[in-house]
Formats: sequence, structure tokens, C-alpha cells
Amino acid sequence: MKKVCVLALVCLGLMIAPGVKAQGSNAELNGTYAFTFDGITGANGISNGFAGVGRFTADGAGNLANGEADTNAVGGGLTAQPFTGTYSIGADHRGVMTFNIGGGTKKFAIATLADGSAKFIETDAAGGAGTIGSGRIEKSTPAAFSTAQITGEYAFGIAGQDNANNRATIAGRFTSSGNGTFTNVAGDVNAYGTVSPLTFTSATYTVSNAATGRGTMHLSFQFSGGPVSLDLVFYVVNGGKLFAMVNDTVTPTTPLLNGTVLRQSVPTGGFTNASLNSNMVLYMTGLAACGNVTGTVPKAVAGVLTGNGAGTFSLSFDENFCHAANSVTATPGTYTVGSNGRTTMTLNGDGIIGYLVGANEGFLITIDPAVLSGFGEPQAGGALTNSAVAGGYAGVATDPTAFSVNVFSGEFSANGASPTGNLTGRIDIGDASGSQSGAAFAATYSVSSSPASGRGTMNLTSPTGGSAVAYVVSATKFVVVPLSDPNPAVWEFDRAPSGTATATLSALSLNPTSVTGGTQSSTGTVTLSGAAPSGGAVVTLASNNTNAARVPASVTVAAGATTASFTVTTSAVSASTAVTISAAYAGTTRTATLTVNPAAPPPVALSALSLNPTSVTGGTQSSTGTVTLSGPAPSGGAIVSLSSSNTFAARVPASVTVAAGANTASFIVSTSAVTAPTTVAISGAYSGTTRTATLTVNPLPLPTLTSVSLNPASVVGGLQSSSGTVTLSAPAPAGGARVALTSSSFAASVPSSVTVPAGATSAAFPVNTGLVLITTSANITATYNNSSRTATLSVLL
Repeated sequence: MKKVCVLALVCLGLMIAPGVKAQGSNAELNGTYAFTFDGITGANGISNGFAGVGRFTADGAGNLANGEADTNAVGGGLTAQPFTGTYSIGADHRGVMTFNIGGGTKKFAIATLADGSAKFIETDAAGGAGTIGSGRIEKSTPAAFSTAQITGEYAFGIAGQDNANNRATIAGRFTSSGNGTFTNVAGDVNAYGTVSPLTFTSATYTVSNAATGRGTMHLSFQFSGGPVSLDLVFYVVNGGKLFAMVNDTVTPTTPLLNGTVLRQSVPTGGFTNASLNSNMVLYMTGLAACGNVTGTVPKAVAGVLTGNGAGTFSLSFDENFCHAANSVTATPGTYTVGSNGRTTMTLNGDGIIGYLVGANEGFLITIDPAVLSGFGEPQAGGALTNSAVAGGYAGVATDPTAFSVNVFSGEFSANGASPTGNLTGRIDIGDASGSQSGAAFAATYSVSSSPASGRGTMNLTSPTGGSAVAYVVSATKFVVVPLSDPNPAVWEFDRAPSGTATATLSALSLNPTSVTGGTQSSTGTVTLSGAAPSGGAVVTLASNNTNAARVPASVTVAAGATTASFTVTTSAVSASTAVTISAAYAGTTRTATLTVNPAAPPPVALSALSLNPTSVTGGTQSSTGTVTLSGPAPSGGAIVSLSSSNTFAARVPASVTVAAGANTASFIVSTSAVTAPTTVAISGAYSGTTRTATLTVNPLPLPTLTSVSLNPASVVGGLQSSSGTVTLSAPAPAGGARVALTSSSFAASVPSSVTVPAGATSAAFPVNTGLVLITTSANITATYNNSSRTATLSVLL
């Protein structure tokens, strides 16, 4: 789009013609706001990126107070710079806004939205010098201005340029517990065409000013084989949204990046391929190198990506690439979604990396040298035709990537007529050569559900001619890629205020008001004082304790309705916790209290049974059994039933009682003598739970042979005999102990064995002799249980 070069209009600057002004509509901005701005600053044929984030308070009567802004550009910017200002909003919801900041004045054009936010552009560039750019103004929630309120899972996208206008972008995610440290940090960067995952070594943040919602982040990571860090400043919109900007000195290693942080809506169990299961409208901008053009030129893309929930998708898109239109229909591709929301998409050798905010929604970057970055939003279901684009819209040219981009903001009306609709309005233009206010805009459009859902063609007739393609997100939003503009940006249109409706938020209720955390939810209902305007009323929601109870970022009261409901999900808590749920709309906030209770403790169960020792000698040793409960025994105690799998070898009492309030009780396992090692299972049962331990019952150890003796030890052969005695180290076992006997000489003979009776320790045996010719020694040997003893008998002549 090109501005109408009418000198008189340029000289009017930002002044809105008196004929279209309406007094009293300044109330459309009323309350505390945060803003973000992306732009380009140029002079003498040289331009570089410019960005800003900040906040202010609007009094509803045209005055701005408590302003604070951080800006960054090549050569430096402002840090927490205070400012004041004024604003004026006309009958068509367009307006002007002035910041008195840093000893100078900044001028903007604004266009308000139905949800109480606004789009704006800077309009004070002239003569090829100054700043052009656009941004968003959103109602903020002061209750969220603290480090502790930034909790949960978040995704982010930031993009911009370095000091040589090389483009870079980062998308990623992190987990925050509200303690100033980010965990589970992941991210991917496309830095000047080089794509790489980032390995984070640390990530911290703090909300340093609870009055303004200003905070800082520090991210350290590995890139290109070395350590890199980025420092960012951010302003809190609400607990689920931050506007963030890199505030390091702009260099090739620290480009100026600006963007948004959004709380993720993570499904139970994490994201999966099923998180891309429908249509997503995507829109992205970047800088493309073209063979027939020196340097790079702006590139803009929009389209519809349709995921099947199982890893494949189809993408239709339109782009303004190297000053030429290009349209692609139903290109197939594949994708993979990680549990943290990181998504990789591949098509025709190219690719997109995304970090999901929710189902079919997320921050997107490409892996090509154009370094495209942007966002994807769920598309409304059903056949989207001209009737889906009807009513009032506020529009803006977003995220300009070059000083040559012609930015605008304005208010529009679409008639939804079929087969050709009309889009008309008034726009304010920011251009390097000068601004223009209130230029007439006119275009026709035709939206179809084929070949891509909600794709529409547009013919522009004013301020100049040309063609464009629109993609409808829903009845309240569509995006446009201008195909005839050599320096394009994505145009974004959102529902504008309708008439002078003054419905306010009258009540917020919860049902029930007391729930069990982690197992129950509550239903919240917002009620307006009157019917919601055309396009609906977007009510912002917040919880002051997202660890205990969470709400969606907003709920929309449908046009003409007065109420809308939402779900408050909860987590398990250790003690009853009062959570304040807040709803805000049109400058009014209402609160309700939800009590989140801990779950009733589980019934006490038998958690363990142990034995000490686990191996004993039967009949001589016992073991001590101990039963352990999962919690204190109830009043009256807990009677644990006991049993043994072999009552001959080991016996237990019928039960043991764990005293009230105690967790354990002990009992004795008595044993009997066994002939072989015996394994016995000792079991305890209580409240439907059985626990078992194993006891090994061993037989008594066999005694050993300690001695063999002869009496007398000297006899006359053939005439006298001797008596031998074997002695054991312990009483003989049941059945007795059979001791083997041998003699070393024919002069003395012994029986082959002698048996020590059970329980006895010794037994006698005879030693008979024969006639000898000379005195002879005979060794009498006894053997038992691997032990031997010997005694010597002298047999005399």
C-alpha cells in the first residue's frame, strides 16, 4: 500500500479532521496498559532496527500518566524512562497519542479494539529520517506485577536485526515456579540464516518494579561453539503474557530482538502430535535476498496449515517474495511435536520450527535465509466465506522489517456481502517521507473455503490499487499479505469497538466455591451489565495463585449475550488455600474466592513386613517380625493378621496390634528343629493389603569328633582286650551319630563303627587282640562328620 502524496494531508500530520472527531470517546482507553513496538529508524540513507516496551496509565479523559519505557537501537536506547502524554480518540475509534519522553516528543496514531486494547503506529518520521513502526497496547493486570506471579509453562518468540540489519529470531519455552529461575529451557535460533538448537546453561528473571510491572531476564546458552548471553527487559501484561525486548548493546552477537512470552496450555501428559489436529492460520515476516535486488527486501507470508494429529500436514500459503507474488496450494509435509511443545515441520526440503502455546497455536520460525518469524492461531471450524468477514475491524501493518515498509493503522467496516464484499475505512499512514491522517481505504474481497479454508482474494482501490490475499482466522480476526507492495508487511485485522456500547463487568461468580485440589474444578461465570457488543466482549482472567488454581487468559462473552463461563482447574495442595480469581473488562475488575482443599488422606494400609534375622537354627533360635503401616494406626489400633506357610518349622501368633497413632508393631516367630533348610513365608494382612517376608529355618549343625581314647592303652596280645571311647563336640543328633572305626594292625581288631546315641556325647567299643611274636603298635582311628581322631594301642608279646 502507498500513501496518497498530498502535501496538504502530510502537513496535517496526526491531526484528525474536526468533522470526524467525537468528544467523550477517550474513555475507550482507561486503566493500566503495557505496550510493545517494532520499528526501523533511518536517516541519510542508513537504517537500523528499533524496538520498545513499556507501560502507562490512561485516565479515560485524554491524559497519560505513570508512563515508563525501555527502547533499544543501534547506538543505545532508553532504560526505564518515565514519560507523560496525551491522547484523543475520535468517533470512528481512531486516535492520536503523544509521549513526552526523554526531553522530546513521540507521536502515534492509534486504533482501538473491542477488547479494550489498541494498535498503534509511529507517525513523526519526515524527510527520510525518523522512526517508522507499529505495535500493540494491551490492558495489564497490576495484581500480576511480581516475580511470584510468573508461574507455569511458557513459550516465547522474539525477532529482529543486528547492527548490520542481518535478521535473527529465537523461539523457545521454559518453566517458571515463581522463584526467579527458569527451568526446562529450550529454544531454537535462526541467526542470519544459520539455524541451531540452543543449549541453555542458565536462565533467570525478576520483576524488579511491582508498581510498573517492569522486569528483567538473563539467558545464557551455547551458540556456534561458544557461550552467549542475552539480557532482556519485559513488562507484565498479565500472569500469562509478557512483552519482552533484548536490551543489550546491538552487535552481531547480540541482535535487537523483540517479542512476546505466553503461558502454554499444556495437555495432560504433555504435547503430542495430536496437538496439531486441525487448521492453523500462520503469518510471518522476514528479509529475503533476491538475485535482482541489492541487499535484502521485506518478505511476508500467510497461510493455512492443516495437521492430521498423527504427524503429517498440508500447507497452503501466499507470499510476497522478492517483489513478486507466489501462491502454493496443499503442499504435503511431516511434523513431530515434543512433550514440551517444540515442533519441527518439514516440507519440500524446507522447514519450520515452532513452540506451541496450545493446540494448533504457537510461535513459528523458518530455517531458511529469509529468517521468517511469526505466529500460528487456531482457525475457526466450518466453511469460512464472505459472511465470516463482517462488521468493524481495527487493522495495522505489523512488524516492519525495513525502513521502506509503509506502515498504517486504521478502522474498517466489512459488509460480508456475497460473492463480493466491501471493506472500507480510514487509515493513518506512517512513512519515512511523512505521515498521513484519515486517508480513505477501499477494497473488495471474496473469501472461499477452497482450495484453502478461509482464503480470500482482495482488490485494493484506495488509497492506491493493487491485490492482496487474506486468511480468515475467525469472525473476529483475519490477516492479509499485500501482493502488489514491493515492501510488504503482514496486515492484521481484529474486531473493533461497536458503536458506543457501555456494558461493563458487573459480576464474577464461582460454582462450587470450595473444591478438592487436583481432582475437582470450578466453573466461573462473568456477567456484564448489558449485552456484549458486536464481536463479543473479551474478559481478561487471572489467578493470584496458579500453583493451586488456573484460569484461561480470557473468556469471550458472545455478541448480544451477557454471560460467559470458563473452567478453573486446580492442583493438589497440602493445606486449604484461598485463591483469588479476577476478571477485568472495560476498566472494571471483579473478584471471587475459591477455596482449594487438600485431598482426604488415603486409608492406612500395610506397607511392609520385615524379619530379623531372616535365617535361624530351628528349635534353638527365633526371629522378630515387624509390620509397618503406611500411616498412623487409627483409634483403637490396627489388628494385622499373621500366618505362616509351614507351622511345623515356624509359627506366629494369630495377629499383632499396631497401637493407635503408631506405625509399627513387632511379634515373635518361634521355630522347631528341622532336618534340612526350610523356607517359610511369613505373611501379614490388613485392610485388604498383604505383605510377605521369607524366613529360612536351618537344622542344628552336626557335632564333630573331638577324641578317641583306649583303656588300657597296653595289653598282652591274645590274652587281654581294651575298651575304646569316642567323644563328640556336642550331643549326637536324632538317630544317633555313627562313628567309623579302623585299626592299622592285625594285632588289634575293632568293629567297623560305633553309634553315639541321640543326645549322648560318647560311646564305647571293644578292641580285641591276637598273639604277637613281638610287641606291636596298633593305631585305632575313629572318623565322623569329616573329622578323625587316632589313639595307639601297644600289643605285648
